[in-house]
Amino acid sequence: MANKGKYIFNFKTLMYEEERESKASNVWRSVAYFASTIVMAMLYFWIYTSVLGLESPKTILLKKTNDRWCSKIEVMNSNLDKYQSTLEALELRDDDIYRSIFGMNEISPEVRNAGFGGVNRYGWLEEVDRDGLLRKTVVRLDVLTKKSYVQSKSFDEVALLSKRAGDMASCIPAISPVNTDKSKYRLSSTFGYRADPFTKKTKLHSGVDFAMKPGNPVYSTGDGVVESVSFEFFGYGNSIVIDHGFGYKTRYAHMKSISVVEGMSVKRGECIGETGNTGRSSGPHLHYEVIYKDRQVNPANYYDLDIAPSEYAAMVQAKEITSERITLHPSHRKSKR
Repeated sequence: MANKGKYIFNFKTLMYEEERESKASNVWRSVAYFASTIVMAMLYFWIYTSVLGLESPKTILLKKTNDRWCSKIEVMNSNLDKYQSTLEALELRDDDIYRSIFGMNEISPEVRNAGFGGVNRYGWLEEVDRDGLLRKTVVRLDVLTKKSYVQSKSFDEVALLSKRAGDMASCIPAISPVNTDKSKYRLSSTFGYRADPFTKKTKLHSGVDFAMKPGNPVYSTGDGVVESVSFEFFGYGNSIVIDHGFGYKTRYAHMKSISVVEGMSVKRGECIGETGNTGRSSGPHLHYEVIYKDRQVNPANYYDLDIAPSEYAAMVQAKEITSERITLHPSHRKSKR
């Protein structure tokens, strides 16, 4: 097949001759074609996106991918809501029931939320997370992880103390500090606000007063260790504070004599001294306090004054016999050798 070309008439030779183009013109023609193609493509893209308001296929694909991940993150946040609600219920039960039963202090909000304030550790997400959804989810996940760890450690502590539940039962102050024979005492003042017998001003009376003659035995109301023994001219006078553990302490004040020393272990029903009239006292009596988590509470909630005096005396006598056996047992074994 003959080559197709462009011919022009030469008036000098009176013949048609094939027109030959220079290489430069061919190059410029190619460049012009390429530039016009780019311009047309840009014009098409502008009309497609700006005039018609349509999106490019790549943008549509990216948006679909983004929507898919956002849906997954929203589902994750929905699950985190459930986990957070469950964890808050566990924290509330832990503070109000479990730790309270065993005399443990509540875990402060500062401890539960420690490590999430101050430094912006999530700044790296700001460039890739314009709407903040991913950052919010990452923060929640970190917070729940930390809180779950703190709660797990708290349950470990509660579990450890629960194994000592038997010890706790004997340590909580649960009896009257004096014999329940009503012919030997009267309740001269109860727990609560009253007129101070000296200043006549209304003031909280932090314990219970058993008015009775000096010299009556005073008994420890629970197992514990003598924390302090004080001899004061004013204030509580001759007084004892026993630490029972599990958040409980008891105070016995205005005593005539004291038969224990600091650091000494005592049992419930063990005699620790005698009633008296020492210190800031308006008459012979025993001032008795129950202290729970460093706060005085009503002692009437921890004893039963209606127990028969004979039963109280039998309990005290049984404690004394047990205490003597524990004390005499080593020397008894030695005498037999």
